[in-house]
Amino acid sequence: MIRMFPLIFSIVGVTCAGIGVVVALSIGQDTLQPILAWAAGGAVVGVAASWIIARRLIND
Repeated sequence: MIRMFPLIFSIVGVTCAGIGVVVALSIGQDTLQPILAWAAGGAVVGVAASWIIARRLIND
């Protein structure tokens, strides 16, 4: 699972961070601080999602 996690995170983490940036821009927060905060939040969600996906792929 440890070898699969970075591969999945490279897709899921970037996607979730991008979604966070789109959300920040959609609600009108167009300065650096909020965009970085939303991107970091998306990346954290991506870490959790990648871990769950990798665990499920290995166990099934």
